[in-house]
Amino acid sequence: MVINLSKQHSLVSNWVSELRDIDVQNDRMRFRRNLERIGEVIAYEISKELPFKTQETQTPLGISAAKVLQEQPVLATILRAGLPLHQGLLNYLDKADNAFVSAYRKHHKDGSFTINVEYLSSPELEDRIVIVSDPMLATGASLVKTIQFLRAVGRPKQIYVAVAIACTEGIEYVLREEPALKLWCADIDDEITAKGYIVPGLGDAGDLAFGGKAQY
Repeated sequence: MVINLSKQHSLVSNWVSELRDIDVQNDRMRFRRNLERIGEVIAYEISKELPFKTQETQTPLGISAAKVLQEQPVLATILRAGLPLHQGLLNYLDKADNAFVSAYRKHHKDGSFTINVEYLSSPELEDRIVIVSDPMLATGASLVKTIQFLRAVGRPKQIYVAVAIACTEGIEYVLREEPALKLWCADIDDEITAKGYIVPGLGDAGDLAFGGKAQY
């Protein structure tokens, strides 16, 4: 299942427009905040699918029966670019456990790249619901490798993915490798370059959120 939140106009499409705008991108704080807002909306949408239970709550005047989460999910993100989107999810799913993965493109002289995964900090994942956030789903290689890395810790019963900008080619690859995934995207583009960058996309989300990085 793939959900494109920009198919119908909402504030999400306004925030996506600002994320893409080269003038607005000069304001790093606003760039991070827009990613955070998208994470909040996706958290709300995913919450509709999470299992719930009925809980009685004592009010000053009586007893209220309310539907509450039956269990807390694990929020996982890919460092560093995923942090603002992750924070948005955490703002709403504020009792969730958290996992962090270091995955990055290692570029080679011939223009190709491989995905290096070097670090994982995670709670127990066995039979839990995991929500993975990554602002850009381009080729899908880093997302698939991250999910495989998480599965080495435990076997989640359900994995959801939260993405700001995805591309159709990357979505197709991810769903071939992980057909049970459910993806929420703020917007979806159709083109990807030979070097694996989404067009029109928005550029490098990590650099725009946190500043440029030296290549080692």
